[in-house]
Amino acid sequence: MNKTKVGIINVTGYAGVELARLLHQHPQVELTSVTGRSAAGQKLGKVFPHLAGIDLTIETELDEVDLVFSAMPHQESAKEVITLLDRGIKVVDISADFRLKDATEYQNWYSFTHPAPQLLKQAVYGLTELYRSQVASARLVANPGCYPTGAILALAPVVKEGLIEPDIIIDSKSGVSGAGRTLSLRTHFSEVNEDVTAYALDGHRHLPEIVQELKLLRPEQPLSVTFVPHLIPMTRGILTTCYAPLASGKVAAGKKAAEELRQLYLDFYKDEPFVKVVESPPHTKHTWGNNLCLIHPTIDPRTGRLIVISCLDNLVKGAAGQAVQNMNLMLGLPETTGLEALAIYP
Repeated sequence: MNKTKVGIINVTGYAGVELARLLHQHPQVELTSVTGRSAAGQKLGKVFPHLAGIDLTIETELDEVDLVFSAMPHQESAKEVITLLDRGIKVVDISADFRLKDATEYQNWYSFTHPAPQLLKQAVYGLTELYRSQVASARLVANPGCYPTGAILALAPVVKEGLIEPDIIIDSKSGVSGAGRTLSLRTHFSEVNEDVTAYALDGHRHLPEIVQELKLLRPEQPLSVTFVPHLIPMTRGILTTCYAPLASGKVAAGKKAAEELRQLYLDFYKDEPFVKVVESPPHTKHTWGNNLCLIHPTIDPRTGRLIVISCLDNLVKGAAGQAVQNMNLMLGLPETTGLEALAIYP
């Protein structure tokens, strides 16, 4: 059986290099072409020694492939994707360029006019747990952002069932790799080490994505979402804690409420290979290097407030792993193919 040929645009970013690692060990596809302007002409293994087993040269343009992952920055990715779709090539876009359905939101949050608003309706939001059948038949999948993946998966069951009031608080803490490989003072070791800080208090670019998807789960319910991300001095991982008041009369009182809540999550995610409902608050190290999202739902017995904790590896389930998960469905492969690795510990 011939393997499907796949390529990566911008392999030199953190998401791109993680894609190369995952695709190299995938049994049903072959990584045959990678691009990267800053390292064009160099061997992939020279730029990233841990990928020395992949005998590819980083080029400026892709060779002929069947499916492409675009790991370009936002705005730049859209131009590449449009060209690829015109050539009949399937695309998983890891940037934000096709995640939002309302084209005006790109001007508001990303400061550019979207070059192909007609494609926003065609693009499938690649949160497999919510859009599995649509992903399987898609030509273009918009891979979700890392923060939205953890937040949406944490809240989807209770939003869909109408168990919470509209006022939601999402507190997320991310490792430094989420900021990408571009050098900046904010991610300099001396600035980040032994320091924790909140940022984007006036609105993070992932907020409209979170709101969009939560509203689609229960369109009749208005939502008010406060999202505050934090930068943590670690390389990988996102820990998200979500808070919301429980809707009156929707959940039993006392200890039984927490039991009912846990069962709701177990039922909602019972057939999901990469979402696990866990009995105790998860650690980011529990997902380091694998494609899992771990979720722990509970209720504060003093206030009756919902608390849901989720964690994932921002470069795997939050980016490259989820992209491979989507690719598997698009190619008619078992969803877990090439993604069965356990977490690395400690």
